[in-house]
Amino acid sequence: MNNKKENMAEWFPQSANKQNSPKTKTSTSSNPVVSAPPTRLGVVVGGSLSKGLVVKLESAQSVENLAVGRYVVVHGAEKRFFCMLTDIELNTTTPNIQNDPPNMQDDFLRAVYSGTIAYGTLYVAPMLSIDVDGAPKPVKTIPNHFTEVYNASEQDVNDVFGQEDERHFNIGAPLELEQTQINLDLKRLVERSVGVFGKSGTGKSFLTRILLSGVIARQAAVNLIFDMHNDYGWQVTSENGHSVKGLRQLFPDKVTIITLDEESSRRRDAPYDFSVKIAYADITPEDIAMLKGTMNLTDAMIDACYTLQKRWGDNWIARLLDGRVDDIDEITEHTNVMAGTLAGLQRRLERFERWGFLSREPVTDSVEKIIHFLTQQERSVVLEFGRYGNALDAYMLVANYLSRRIHAEYVQRVEKSLGDSSLEPPQLMIVIEEAHKFLDPMVADQTIFGIIARELRKYKVTLLVVDQRPSGIDEEVMSQIGTRVTALLDNERDISAVLNGINGASSLREVLARLDTKQQAIIMGHAVPMPVVIKNRAYDEVFYSTIAIERNRNVREGGEDMRNTLGSGGKKRV
Repeated sequence: MNNKKENMAEWFPQSANKQNSPKTKTSTSSNPVVSAPPTRLGVVVGGSLSKGLVVKLESAQSVENLAVGRYVVVHGAEKRFFCMLTDIELNTTTPNIQNDPPNMQDDFLRAVYSGTIAYGTLYVAPMLSIDVDGAPKPVKTIPNHFTEVYNASEQDVNDVFGQEDERHFNIGAPLELEQTQINLDLKRLVERSVGVFGKSGTGKSFLTRILLSGVIARQAAVNLIFDMHNDYGWQVTSENGHSVKGLRQLFPDKVTIITLDEESSRRRDAPYDFSVKIAYADITPEDIAMLKGTMNLTDAMIDACYTLQKRWGDNWIARLLDGRVDDIDEITEHTNVMAGTLAGLQRRLERFERWGFLSREPVTDSVEKIIHFLTQQERSVVLEFGRYGNALDAYMLVANYLSRRIHAEYVQRVEKSLGDSSLEPPQLMIVIEEAHKFLDPMVADQTIFGIIARELRKYKVTLLVVDQRPSGIDEEVMSQIGTRVTALLDNERDISAVLNGINGASSLREVLARLDTKQQAIIMGHAVPMPVVIKNRAYDEVFYSTIAIERNRNVREGGEDMRNTLGSGGKKRV
């Protein structure tokens, strides 16, 4: 009889606190530190692999202390199931109670009803399973009925996302587990294109700075950043009035600033290495075709560009802007280009004369200088647009012009390196803002950015696109974005675009729509083993100090490596 009582007590515990919790992990150091036991939330009462698991909440737990996006762990008989909380529901054992609710001010009635007749239900989506060997694997089954569910512990998170090291970078902390951290695999991050999405005001620029800081600090890639609003190179003032550092200040020996607007850079005391100038003669009809939407160009006008270049050569833009009568008559008489088309094209291109970075005269090759910084010095390059950042057509022209030529150079270098790996250029990540303008379905097939996204890592060039309207990006291009870092979105089309092609998208939709407006994001794709909701690191003095300490350590280690290479005593060989 006593044995029966013990079995009954084991199967039907009086409270969650008396329930045996899973064994806690201890460190492998000589002084083991035992982590606090995780909190039992409830038991699995139903569900499926495709729709997720249904968990009956313990009476001791309050639904008010739970939030979608947090992690829970189901402790099965042979493995742990790492899951994300996707929905919370209130249930009752009888519908009659809804018609005649009890007086919950009465302590006795509250104790009787709570957790028994009226209870909470959690919906959790299994993301990974962890076998006895500790290796996270894709979920291919589900746990048994009445398997216990616990809050994820620090050890659980570390088992999935690993420790921070030379390849992994701390991007932030999972929700309600701020004592641990989520570490991105930077090698996997840069080998495919990356998207940073979120509506205006959600902190996309801060997220991008943190990502770029990790890439630069770990030397995972060099970056070419088309800085539309001068957010990344030098210090700027944040929305709360505080001054925040740029990448050049964090990495003075690894980041170079160049500018389109020297006056703006001098006014902000932003040091720059040179100003970018582009000659009319270097602009091709392909560059103009990219501006079809922003400059309201017709197909006939685009065709006219090719005709003018064929008849007049590289100086076609200057001759068109001059608009001499005999030149116009020559084109209309000897080609099928109409005078009205030429006049419309001329009016639209007249804005070129207001852009100080364009020149009628030959200029120094900016592409060659940028290539030198990227490949020879392995420094990231930030191109500040100054006042021209407010002109979307100027931004698109310059970004497309430089990216096409740099990509062509990378293609040549990668092909040459097939026989000699020492000639291989470093991985390059090109950062563009307002990406939907470059990757619109109407023009994505024609732009260099659409080509780069589709090539994946073939020529060691990928994209980091920053955008608030991901639904405007071509669906095929979107499918090639390996890692998606997404802050709050409230447009259904944008949410659908971000989740397109992601496993368990239906369960993640509610999570994505309920992110905080600041300092929260969900990361999905190639650089993380499973979708994760994070509170991203603050971009503040603590972050700056951490980066500085790491940079100084790398300098010291680099010095040690150099001395070992040159010989004992650190004496240079002559």
